[in-house]
Amino acid sequence: MPIRKKDIKRLSADVRRIIDGQVFDLRDNREGVFSILKNDIHTLANLKNEQVAALKHDRDTLKNTLADISHQLKTPLTSMMIMAELLENAPPEKAAEFAANIKTSLLRMEWLVSALLKMAKLDAGAVEFSRESVKASALAKLALDPLQILLEIRNQRAEVAGDTDLLCDSRWTAEALSNLLKNASEYSPDGGVIRIESGKNPVCAWISVTDSGAGIPSEEITGLFRRFKGSRSDKGFGIGLPLALAIMRGQGGDVEINGGGNGIGATFTLKIYA
Repeated sequence: MPIRKKDIKRLSADVRRIIDGQVFDLRDNREGVFSILKNDIHTLANLKNEQVAALKHDRDTLKNTLADISHQLKTPLTSMMIMAELLENAPPEKAAEFAANIKTSLLRMEWLVSALLKMAKLDAGAVEFSRESVKASALAKLALDPLQILLEIRNQRAEVAGDTDLLCDSRWTAEALSNLLKNASEYSPDGGVIRIESGKNPVCAWISVTDSGAGIPSEEITGLFRRFKGSRSDKGFGIGLPLALAIMRGQGGDVEINGGGNGIGATFTLKIYA
């Protein structure tokens, strides 16, 4: 069947409408190469619209993330600038206090920037995870090393029970575990105990961290992995738990939460599937 000139003009006008951003259905159920062409153009238009929507979503996400990062960095920077100005005329005892506060703020900013860089690498798919057998005790040591000063300041201690063999990327999994331990320290009282346990079941191997806090209400659990939003502490950034989850998901694993309560602290479990 010959293709009529008016049909070609109508299709051309429809294609221009699609280019201008209008959405409508070009398809028809008739036979012939012209109908096949219209259906293919409709499919192409849908792919284009999906790509535009994805790009808009990525742009909005980047915009919101940059705003969150700016806010998180601006607060300690402003505080340090004020304390630095007060240092000039402060008595010795106040000067020591201001200097200690500035050092604390710098350490928190260093941790935030480091965590953000790691998160960016994970988001970009630029991390190649390895799989090696590592003892849970060795993993716990790697994770605890950067937190020793924090635990000493708060007179907290970590107890390790069990020594399961875990098949994972030891460096990145230690990073995930370290974030769980930092979170556990924040929500445990001074002098509290943080328990690290490990084990295996028919489904997965696991290593868990249990704090000695009051537990987490069930309605708060679902929001804990939202970046910049999930922190339950005024001192938290809301990036440690999302980073831990991204690391485990990158290895095909997961993070499970038991909120505890009634005198039992919350438990966060890194699950490593075979």
